[in-house]
Amino acid sequence: MTEFVLVAGAWLGSWAWDEVVPELRAAGHGAHPVTLSGLADRQGEPAGQRTHVQDIVDVIERADLRDVVLVGHSYSGIPVGQAAGLIGDRLTRVVFVDSDVPTEGESFASGSWLGEEKFTAGLEGGFWMPPAAADFAGQDLTDEQIARLVEGATPHPGATLTEPAMPARPLGELPATYIKCLLDGAEPREDVAELLTGTRWRLVEMDTGHWPMFSRPRELARILLDTVEA
Repeated sequence: MTEFVLVAGAWLGSWAWDEVVPELRAAGHGAHPVTLSGLADRQGEPAGQRTHVQDIVDVIERADLRDVVLVGHSYSGIPVGQAAGLIGDRLTRVVFVDSDVPTEGESFASGSWLGEEKFTAGLEGGFWMPPAAADFAGQDLTDEQIARLVEGATPHPGATLTEPAMPARPLGELPATYIKCLLDGAEPREDVAELLTGTRWRLVEMDTGHWPMFSRPRELARILLDTVEA
């Protein structure tokens, strides 16, 4: 039995995987959606980048999970990629869902499309505020799905976005799948494209937007299960 550990991106908690988890469990596997410190029902808890890495490691070690497929969406690819290097032979595979990946000494902010200075200046009271409904347009989401995202999103702790990553292992050494959601850009970022040239990484494309756990949960679950069956 594979144990899927699922970590959603900025503003979201474990609830984001509500339609994916039943599909994984119905196939006979474990599914462990994670809420990171400072988000969702854990609002108010202090959090930096290292906190989020440790949150993920703690879920795996406390439950003594083995044969772990560690899944990181969007922002959470950064702490997930670091956690993957810390759990040793518990790891079976890492799956990055349209996500950032950790780079030594770099942060989410430093890799932002806005540039680090502008991104950091846009934080409000030390938080990255959730998007408005209009910001989810063009991402293959129904009005109902957008409403769920807007209603469930919580401000994201800024320190997790500005503190640099410190991967314990080179990402290219990890067995990994990168899921590219094509409505959020046809090509992976340059750092991801370079990793995909290695022998341990493979690319899967989804014809949907940046939040496939909402727009295409069954298809996403099928891809995750395929990483085990391949």
